[in-house]
Amino acid sequence: ARELANLSLVSSACDMVSAAYACTKESHPCLRCVCAAAEKGVQSVTEATASCVQPVLATLEPHVAAASEYASKGLDTLGEKLPLLQKPVEQILSDTKELVSSRVAEVKEAVSS
Repeated sequence: ARELANLSLVSSACDMVSAAYACTKESHPCLRCVCAAAEKGVQSVTEATASCVQPVLATLEPHVAAASEYASKGLDTLGEKLPLLQKPVEQILSDTKELVSSRVAEVKEAVSS
């Protein structure tokens, strides 16, 4: 999970969602109460789940470590094959706008000539 979170695309998308959530929560007092209740519920569920899952994870630790290493290698390979994953969302949007603009300009030029 840590390797996935370190990918620029995932990290920047999470940052954008987090900023939008914080902004929405601050801008709308009614939503603030709902969000606070939801956050408290998630925290309680997370704590309860952690206490139940911890003994199971201790037993499965070697298997989890092997799966994690395999997943990490898979993410490295995926990152090499898809360089897009190494770019933040803002860069991808900017590149896409530039590409679309250049294609539109090419089409306009072709049509006019």
